[in-house]
Amino acid sequence: MNQPRHCPAVLIAAPASGQGKTTVTAALARLHRNQGRKVRVFKCGPDFLDPMILERASGAPVYQLDMWMVGEQESRRLLWEAANEADLILIEGVMGLFDGTPSSADLARHFGVPVLGVIDGTAMAQTFGALALGLAKYQPDLPFAGVLANRVGTLRHAQLLEGSLTEGLRWYGALSRETGIELPSRHLGLVQASELNDLDVRLDAAADALASSCEVALPPAVEFAAPDVIAVEPLLKNVRIAVARDEAFAFTYGASLDLLRAMGAELTFFSPIRDTQLPDADSLYLPGGYPELHHVALSQNTAMLEAIRAHHAAGKPLLAECGGMLYLLDSLTDVEGTRAELVGLLKGDAVMQKRLAALALQAVDLPEGSLRGHTYHHSLTTTELTPIARGLSPNGGRGAEAVYRDGRMTASYVHFYFPSSPAAIAALFAPDLQAAIAGKPAPTVDGELPEEMQSPVGAGLPAMGP
Repeated sequence: MNQPRHCPAVLIAAPASGQGKTTVTAALARLHRNQGRKVRVFKCGPDFLDPMILERASGAPVYQLDMWMVGEQESRRLLWEAANEADLILIEGVMGLFDGTPSSADLARHFGVPVLGVIDGTAMAQTFGALALGLAKYQPDLPFAGVLANRVGTLRHAQLLEGSLTEGLRWYGALSRETGIELPSRHLGLVQASELNDLDVRLDAAADALASSCEVALPPAVEFAAPDVIAVEPLLKNVRIAVARDEAFAFTYGASLDLLRAMGAELTFFSPIRDTQLPDADSLYLPGGYPELHHVALSQNTAMLEAIRAHHAAGKPLLAECGGMLYLLDSLTDVEGTRAELVGLLKGDAVMQKRLAALALQAVDLPEGSLRGHTYHHSLTTTELTPIARGLSPNGGRGAEAVYRDGRMTASYVHFYFPSSPAAIAALFAPDLQAAIAGKPAPTVDGELPEEMQSPVGAGLPAMGP
C-alpha cells in the first residue's frame, strides 16, 4: 500500500484560456482509448463542464486536482489510484499555464508530470516557436514534454509551425480547424456533453486528425508516491439523499458524490423539470447548473415546487448551491427579461446578467465546520435575508459569497467541494447529526482567513466582479 506507482502522464496546458485545451485533451483521450488503452483524465481546478466532455472521451470518471480546493494529499491519492489502473494519465490545466497561485505549472512541478503545451496556431507561423520556447523555459525546473498546435489551417501551415521549434522541443502534432471538432460554448463554458448529439463523432474525428499528424506513442512514465491513508467514517449510514440531476442541475463533483456514498449515504437522482414528486429521501441536494435556460419549465412543474416546499416544511435537510439556490428564490429572470416564479423558500429574486458576476475560490466557515469550494455565476440576487456566513477568497480577490439558512435549509452561490470537510457535509445532510458536530464560529466579512489558508498555495482563480 505504501509503494509508489508508475504510469505515463502529461499535463495539457496553454498560454491562455480559449486555446482549445479541452478539445486537445479529449482528442488525446479518445485516440489512446481507440488504441485499446485505459485512459484516466483529470481536470485542474474547479470545473463541471470540461469533465463531462472528458468523461465521454475517455470512458472513465474525471476528477479535479487542485493544491488548494482538493488539497495536496487528496490530489496525490487520486493520481496514485489512477496509476494502478491506467495506461495513460492526462491532466487538463486551467487558464494559462502559469496563471494563478497555485497554477497548472505548480501542480505539474509538484507531481513531476511533464507539460504538453497547446498553442492556437491561427494566423501564426514562426512565432509559434517563440511561444513554445517561452512555455518550456520560463520556469527552468518545470518538466516539459513538448507542444501541439491547435486550429491549424493546412498541411503547409502545420509544417511551418513544426519547423519553428528550437532547442529540441518535441512536436506532438496538430489539430486542424477544418475538421468540425470544435466544442460549442455558452456563458458558463462548454455546452454540456448530454446536449451534443454528435459529440462522439466530433471526438473520433479529433482522434483521427491527431493520429494522422503525430506518433501514437505513450509519454514516459511518471512516479506517483503513495498518499497518507485517511479513513472515512460512516457518518451518513442509511441516510437517503435525493440529488437533482437533469439539464438544469448537473454541476456535481464526482468526488463529492463518492464521499457521500463512502460515508454510507444512499443517493437517488431525480429531475426537477420532469418529475412530479421527490424520491423517498431524508435529505435533498440541489446542485448548480443552468436553471436560467429552463426556468419556465421549472416554474410550470408546480407539483415539484410543492414537493420541495413540503420537504422543507417537514424539517428535512436541504443543501442548494448556485443554480440550486436560484431555484429556491421567489423568481428568476433571464437575460431576455422573461421572469418565472419558482419555489419561493428563499425570499428574493435573481436576474441573469450578460457579464460575469463572480469567479473566485471560496473558504466558508459554517457552524458545522470549514468548507472549501468556488463560485462562478452570471446572475445577481436581491434579498433582505441575513447570511449566516460569507465566503472568503484565499487570493484576496472579490468573492465574499453569502450563505443563507432557514431551519435545515442551507443555500449559497458557493459550489462546495465535499471532501474538504466530510464532517461538515455529514452534518448538513444527516437528519440527526447537525447538532452533534460543532464547528468553528463563522468569521466576519472583513475577517482574515485562518492561518492554514494564508500559505503561498492558498490562492487560485482570479476573482472577478460585475
